[in-house]
Amino acid sequence: MDPVFKFSVLMYSHDTFGLGHLRRSRTIAHALVSHFPGATVSIVSGSPVVDAFPFEDRVEYIQIPPAQKLANGNYVSGSGEKSFEQTMAARESVIRAAAERIRPDMVIVDKEPLGLAREMLSTLEWLKSQGTIAVLGLRDVLDAPELLREEWQRKHIVEHLDLYDEIWIYGPGSFYNPLAGIDLPEWVLSQTRYTGFLPRSIQEDDVTEKYGRDYVLVTAGGGGDGYELMSAALNAVRRDRTPGREFLFVLGPFMTERERFEIAARAASLANVQVVDFDANLEAVVANARAVIGMCGYNTFCEVISFDKRALFVPRTAPRREQSIRAKRAEEFGWVDSIDIEDAKNPLSFLAAISQVLRRPPPSFAVARPDLDGLNRICALTEILFDRKTEEAASETVLLKTANS
Repeated sequence: MDPVFKFSVLMYSHDTFGLGHLRRSRTIAHALVSHFPGATVSIVSGSPVVDAFPFEDRVEYIQIPPAQKLANGNYVSGSGEKSFEQTMAARESVIRAAAERIRPDMVIVDKEPLGLAREMLSTLEWLKSQGTIAVLGLRDVLDAPELLREEWQRKHIVEHLDLYDEIWIYGPGSFYNPLAGIDLPEWVLSQTRYTGFLPRSIQEDDVTEKYGRDYVLVTAGGGGDGYELMSAALNAVRRDRTPGREFLFVLGPFMTERERFEIAARAASLANVQVVDFDANLEAVVANARAVIGMCGYNTFCEVISFDKRALFVPRTAPRREQSIRAKRAEEFGWVDSIDIEDAKNPLSFLAAISQVLRRPPPSFAVARPDLDGLNRICALTEILFDRKTEEAASETVLLKTANS
């Protein structure tokens, strides 16, 4: 691949709950423009807080109207002024207009193969007709196999996978197979690539002066479903008498105002607790921590293993079992500890688990260390796909010349 080859990438990140899809897409986009001087990346995002994050040069975001995922797994409009149907129609229109304006050489779709409520389907079909390289990017864990199988059957996903050139799974094959419960044709399996986990790095440290170092970080990612964790952690910390042990609670931008007010009020009397609504530089916040207490979403997990932090995970089990599967699997590898949320609601049990995780070795001491080469492999896979496309175009040219001679 010519090092000065210029190409454009359109990334789709539906973002209906939390920060995971946007932050993962942003990490990949930054790696691509860093590795390829001629690359430009446009991220289509439904996150209402996308503008809180800085983006590298040659990376832009295109905001689509927000949709919101409820605790029961259903979706509603993120705007009180529009119905869900009106919101979806507007999102689909913006996505298609962006694709036609950019005419990307490559499209990377995060997690939802056809988009939320199939909003990407018509655009994917059009892009395929234009010869665009299409990649489906999946987390290391999606859901319990039986639940994912039912979901993909209901959405008729498998019959549309021919829209994609490859499927990238953002984890090592030895960790988990997120598609194990689905009967996939051989041609799909042959186009599936495991990248390894996506490593995180610190672009700048603007948090040390604000929060200090060596605190125990309590984070729930976006915070929309983090109240139970925060409440249980506060109850445990209230009983902690360990000298010098400091805690930093980062609530997340999607925690409700009522929950946010309650947590802050309960923490106000605790001298060893700081409470912060949100910090977009979450990588630096994790890097400065002594240990992390979280829910085991993909991004928090990648930050923990990237910065080699001791971690205690309290995963959610609904509406998806993704976090609990990831936490248990990582615990089996010896990288982290985990505790069930019902056990964590017992303050003494939670406090004992916190004390234990502070004594355990970091992930790098495990026999099998985490594979954190995901971004390098993504760049290599991108180069291979473009080289293949160039070779196929050259072969077609030769065939045409032969036919016309």
